[in-house]
Amino acid sequence: MLELRPSCECCDRDLPPESRDALICSFECTFCSDCASDVLGGFCPNCGGELVRWPVRPAEKLAANPASTKRVFKAEGCKSSAAA
Repeated sequence: MLELRPSCECCDRDLPPESRDALICSFECTFCSDCASDVLGGFCPNCGGELVRWPVRPAEKLAANPASTKRVFKAEGCKSSAAA
């Protein structure tokens, strides 16, 4: 099941499970829309994969299948995979 992480890896912005401002790669690395577009150019800095909007899990499914509470944050910030 998709791990809906609670925050952006770059800026640590909260991303609630109903957010339409969260993007993920195929490895479920999670970024806010601002970091994904302005800093990362639409590509994951970890794997180089495309970042796409995560699907919103229906509220009635969250009770049995809650979003993750695991925060992943890069204190040094993120760099574009193109710059890596």
